[in-house]
Amino acid sequence: MGESVAGRLFSVLDAFEDVADAGGVSGGPPVLRLTDIAARTGLPAPTALRLVRELVAWGGLERGADGGYRLGLRLRVLGAAAPCPRGLLDAALPALRALGARTGGHADLAVLAGPSADGVLCLVGGDRPPPHATAYGKVLLAAPPAELPRHTRHTVVSPAVLAGQLARVRAEGLAVCAEEFRLGEVTVAAPVRGGGGGGTVGALGVTVPTGVPLDRVVAAVRAAVARVRPPAPAP
Repeated sequence: MGESVAGRLFSVLDAFEDVADAGGVSGGPPVLRLTDIAARTGLPAPTALRLVRELVAWGGLERGADGGYRLGLRLRVLGAAAPCPRGLLDAALPALRALGARTGGHADLAVLAGPSADGVLCLVGGDRPPPHATAYGKVLLAAPPAELPRHTRHTVVSPAVLAGQLARVRAEGLAVCAEEFRLGEVTVAAPVRGGGGGGTVGALGVTVPTGVPLDRVVAAVRAAVARVRPPAPAP
């Protein structure tokens, strides 16, 4: 008896496991072309194409402008371990999808779990990047963390310099982080304000390759975050 349809779908998703980025920014989300997926799964190319199209329609995969495929927002959300309040996630999903489509980048939503200075930065996609080296973290941090490890030559490791950046981010409502966590990547993020005039409850942003016009990305992030209307906290 042949493999079930579900088994073949799972094999397509398994093809992305432990894959070095094959078509995007080094260290970014894994990207595979249809030929890669067919080779990794052992499926005939027509079968692989049909399954990939179904996963794209459902949101489990996303097709990039270069023809490559990566795990989709819907699948990343289902598998996320981030402690993101359900109401916030529901409110942000349409804006996340629009931001990713408009920029071609990797859109995400972040919250800070734990103390405001030394908390763990949690992305809806499941990642745990260092707060001090990402735009998401610079939106959410109240003060520099106790430890500031260097990840690239661009990482800010001075508490005084980082404190100044955090103050500017709070004043401008926007953070831009260029190659501080990974070379070749720029992340732009903005605060998501709580319903009913509350404070910052999360950070919404997108990661794009260096060289992409930042003014367009900034405009897209500001437009996306303006669409998010988190529910007011329960009385």
